[in-house]
Amino acid sequence: MGKSKRVAWLRRVLLAGLSVALMSFALVARGQQSSSNQQPAIPSKPSEGATPQTSSSSGIAKASYLTPIQGVQGVLAETLDGRVLATQAADETFNPASSIKLATALAALQTFGPDYRYMSTVWTSGELDQSTGTLNGDLILSGRDPSFHYEHAVMLARELNLLGIRTINGNLIVAPTFTLNFDWSARRSGLQLYDVLDSSRRPATATKAWIDERNGAGDAASLRVTPSVTIKGSLQVGPAPTRASLLFTHRSSRLVDILKVLLCYSNNFMAERIGDTLGGPQAVRRLLIGRLKLKPEEIRLASLSGLGVNRVTPRAMMTIFRALRLELARNKLSPSDIMPVAGIDPGTLEDRYTSPEQRGSVIAKTGTLISTDRGASSLVGQMQTKSGTIVLFVIFNQRGGVLRFRANQDEIVTSIQSTLGGPAPFSYHPVALAMRLVDTENEAAKVKIEYEPKDN
Repeated sequence: MGKSKRVAWLRRVLLAGLSVALMSFALVARGQQSSSNQQPAIPSKPSEGATPQTSSSSGIAKASYLTPIQGVQGVLAETLDGRVLATQAADETFNPASSIKLATALAALQTFGPDYRYMSTVWTSGELDQSTGTLNGDLILSGRDPSFHYEHAVMLARELNLLGIRTINGNLIVAPTFTLNFDWSARRSGLQLYDVLDSSRRPATATKAWIDERNGAGDAASLRVTPSVTIKGSLQVGPAPTRASLLFTHRSSRLVDILKVLLCYSNNFMAERIGDTLGGPQAVRRLLIGRLKLKPEEIRLASLSGLGVNRVTPRAMMTIFRALRLELARNKLSPSDIMPVAGIDPGTLEDRYTSPEQRGSVIAKTGTLISTDRGASSLVGQMQTKSGTIVLFVIFNQRGGVLRFRANQDEIVTSIQSTLGGPAPFSYHPVALAMRLVDTENEAAKVKIEYEPKDN
């Protein structure tokens, strides 16, 4: 039987089964049925963050949209009220790849709050000669803002100019924690800052980033002049001198906006730096286990970006995603405020679910590791249907080709939407992202062939 005929036959079987089974779905697997796969009980009033429990009193009904694929697969799809539509190896561990960034985002929101801003402080060890605009001393910058980018460096030059500073006779000193343009090296970041501050050395990409950011902010006044600070000394990496005095503090964008950029482009550097401020992978794991009551064996974290070998079950990831939704709701936010909306937002999901019917109907985080675990791919998020039903889903794939895995994930999502009346877009008004991060995967990840490639 050809593929198209098989798909059509499977859908006919499903539609026929719906009228009899009243949309009770469960496991179909290819040689990997979990010992705990049982017909779920439907809780009467589940909490938003709750994980539905299962009952052992019923048999198993096959869901035809869970098609056999090469490799191994874990799936869990539930309605908001906790009714399980599909489950496959939900209690086995998989490599979640970059979808673990949802756990990083949850920990950051719970720890800092959505309005948190990273601070970068600017100091000086000298005195300003107002008549010449010359700072006779060093300029020092400290901070650990994971989102510090070209436009923010130009903004520092503008702030210095507003203070009357145009020339610095001393050195530029950056703290060991300072980074610019998602570069782990404080020295390389400092050298970039050295050039960007001076308009005569500023690269065109930095100028464009500044113009785009100011236009996006509606700040035409800042574009009437060209910020510039010339540094006569050299770059140094180290702490601020003991007698340095504070000039001003630069505040990052809100954490919720940083997370939107992070999750749309799946930027590994930003995830790791945010994770550092949370205490690292093991601190986040302890937080998740403690607050979400996860079992220790359900989650193991080696990184907070998704690089390397992490392990989590589909059921635990569903608990994490539900908790993230709840945390956002507490702050009057929704998943689209931090996650990519497929077919609309730039980044990893801009080329998926792009048909007129599906565009805007899926909000999800992707995950891709080309070589680790012989290929791993994931998709975690929510979909909306014309029946008014919102379905939360976790799809993990491992040991196979990531392009085939993505196609399979799309087929599962499409099939579930089709059984519930078809896709329906979420209410969403796109916002211009402050940073363009399409080509900012960190170099160490590229060497390992472990990064989130853009869909082609």
